Amino acid sequence: MSKSRRDFLKSSAAVLGAVAGTASALAAREAGNPFEPVSAGELAQGPTPPVKLQAPSVPASRMQVPKVKFGGVEISRLVVGCNPFYGWGHFNPTLGTVMKEWYTPDKVCEILHQCNRYGINAYNYLHAGRAPLDLDRFRAEGGQMHLIAQGTADPEGIVRDVKPLAIYHHGETTDRAFRDGKKDSVREYCKKLRQLGVLVGVGSHQPEILATVEEEGWDVDFFAGCVYNRTRTPDEFRKLLNGELPLPAGDVYLDKDPPRMYKVLRQTRKPCFAFKVLAAGRINAPDDLDRAYRLAYESIKPTDGVFVGLFPRIKDEVRDSAERVHRILAEGL
Repeated sequence: MSKSRRDFLKSSAAVLGAVAGTASALAAREAGNPFEPVSAGELAQGPTPPVKLQAPSVPASRMQVPKVKFGGVEISRLVVGCNPFYGWGHFNPTLGTVMKEWYTPDKVCEILHQCNRYGINAYNYLHAGRAPLDLDRFRAEGGQMHLIAQGTADPEGIVRDVKPLAIYHHGETTDRAFRDGKKDSVREYCKKLRQLGVLVGVGSHQPEILATVEEEGWDVDFFAGCVYNRTRTPDEFRKLLNGELPLPAGDVYLDKDPPRMYKVLRQTRKPCFAFKVLAAGRINAPDDLDRAYRLAYESIKPTDGVFVGLFPRIKDEVRDSAERVHRILAEGL
């Protein structure tokens, strides 16, 4: 081999290695900590222009999740949740880490597209971390989701960046505000949402809070209720459980909780979304899944929906959930 050719190959390999190293670093940040600082070299390159991609050439399933009117659009009565995408497993840090590692940007977009193919066209979105980048990519690839966003941050930024259909005051934040005597802050947040022109909601894990908002006539359009009250204080658990305190006390799912929340969601005329209906993945046997989904749709109104996070690492939870919901709702619920 000539000297000039050897030099060319060496220089090419060096360039490719540098590019691969930069790409690996970027990918690692996307899959890991989304807040990792950007290097000076990456900043010098400027922003990466958006790439317009075509929608995946996979035909839609004949079986579609039924839809319901919400605001001025029709959305699926099964709404995909975001918690598993970003490692919020509501079990322990190990499960959360496994979820976060498995759900690369590629995988998040793949699952959202699969949801679309089964007629799931609504997304319980949280505007944090890597989520905006994944959403931008999904949309660039032709995906479409109506966003029902969790309001944990400045709502003006959420509306500006992703243009959601609806925003609701995040459940844990609501519960904390009521417990600390600051429920007016929740109401003021809702007023700000109204000014921004989105559908306005309040979320909570405590049925009594949603009942209070309803009784006081707040200017809201919908409710999001967790069917398991996972924001009880340690003292509340001890009182309820004859002095016992479950470990960990932050994610406890009691089987008598769902009827309490379902009663409140059923009584209001406003549209509602029930969430954690599968107890954050604790309900997973086939018969138990049927019972949980059936209980949810039997207990809420025909105008209501369900948020469900999906983690199809072991089985195809997207297809399984869509088929169960289609079958149950086809029975006339």
